[in-house]
Amino acid sequence: MAQWTSAVGAAQLARLLGSQQDRPAGPGTRRPPAYRALADGVRLLVLEGRVPVAARLPAERELALALSVSRTTVAAAYEALRGEGFLESRRGAGSWTAVPAGNPVPARGLEPLPPEALGSMIDLGCAALPAPEPWLTRAVQGALEELPPYAHTHGDYPAGLPALRAMIADRYTQRGIATMPEQIMVTTGAMGAIDAICHLFGGRGERIAVESPSYANILQLMREAGARLVPVAMAEGLTGWDLDRWRQVLREAAPRIAYVVADFHNPTGALADDDQRRRLVDAARSAGTVLVADETMSELWLDEDVEMPRPVCAFDPAGSTVITVGSASKAFWAGMRIGWVRAAPDVIRSLVAARAYADLGTPVLEQLAVNWLFGTGGWEEAVELRRAQARQNRDELVGAVRRELPGWEFEVPRGGLTLWVRTGGLSGSRLAEAGERVGVRVPSGPRFGVDGAFEGYVRLPFTVGGAVAEEAAVRLAAAARIVETGGTSGGEAPRTFVA
Repeated sequence: MAQWTSAVGAAQLARLLGSQQDRPAGPGTRRPPAYRALADGVRLLVLEGRVPVAARLPAERELALALSVSRTTVAAAYEALRGEGFLESRRGAGSWTAVPAGNPVPARGLEPLPPEALGSMIDLGCAALPAPEPWLTRAVQGALEELPPYAHTHGDYPAGLPALRAMIADRYTQRGIATMPEQIMVTTGAMGAIDAICHLFGGRGERIAVESPSYANILQLMREAGARLVPVAMAEGLTGWDLDRWRQVLREAAPRIAYVVADFHNPTGALADDDQRRRLVDAARSAGTVLVADETMSELWLDEDVEMPRPVCAFDPAGSTVITVGSASKAFWAGMRIGWVRAAPDVIRSLVAARAYADLGTPVLEQLAVNWLFGTGGWEEAVELRRAQARQNRDELVGAVRRELPGWEFEVPRGGLTLWVRTGGLSGSRLAEAGERVGVRVPSGPRFGVDGAFEGYVRLPFTVGGAVAEEAAVRLAAAARIVETGGTSGGEAPRTFVA
């Protein structure tokens, strides 16, 4: 029986390998042999999770044709990978990817760093901040006081607690978007909301249009649901969407769903203006595309003079085109796994009915905690603390990166939690690998693209500040030197760092 569980075609693997850009070799720098470069490229794809473990690789002859190299080169690369533990083979079954004994299986998303690694590794992988105390503790205490009546029930509320649904609906109404509780479903975080939407509207093989780049974990969720992703490039800088491209894709590809982050886009930080929102909703309506608007970052403006546009759903008064997803996880705390969907009542009923075969409902205690925050004004005070912390972290991280890596390019977003950085021609995948060696974890650009795009980028979240931000920049600079020289850092091993 074969040991592989999926397959990577020769053309697909060639595209992924072709995206791995390297800085031209400097004087005295020796380029590796072709087989070694190929083996290193495949190893990087496996380490980043862009080629899954236990994926069958193309036959040597097929890959040689796709890469325009000799079969001998591919055979030598496969042999090197087998010797290093990244490839296993069996006569008649082919060759499939693996990881050496003792290595963790690489994540395909952006999972948080294990707590035991925090002493020596600075984690720039997860865009999440610590809880804004004392509001988390107060919210949980308030929830416990409200819990007894619910404890006498079955505890399953597939659409969410009625009190929280009404509270969320009222908050939309206060923003000028008349909303009934019947238009709200509470979910287990924004990921739970989008998963439910994808299963309802985006069955296996359905096209989903996504911004390029887009949020890595959502892209992976959609891939695993069997969707065919159609990337649409963002406009230059932090100016939001390229509407000409969006109209073309919606007209020609006719995707069933389009997923967008209009408010401080993850990872670029772009903010779409009112006119872009109106025009995109009109284009989606004309194409018959359901527009899923992720507004989990909508309350994280960091500069005081930012004028926030109207919500995307404000340009869909009939409620037939836009489905809105919100969450407490970014604006409050990632450990508070409460999200919600705002949509037409019939869509909400369909989502709730489908949920009966998934997770049944969202934890009652956490719903009560968020309801307490909304009802007491604690939410607004907690989010203001979050903005102040993210603003300070942003400014300190920006300063540190500019000092240590002056050749890296980026625009400073006015909100959100992430910095999208062009790395001066260095491979983001190789920077991520070198970063692990010097004690800084950073996600490479291709995680946020489709089929290997954005190799020359990394994403840096505003999760560290002060001395930790300075040290993170120092370690990133050390990783950049490793990539530039193709060697080692030439310095000491990363020291334990306690924030």
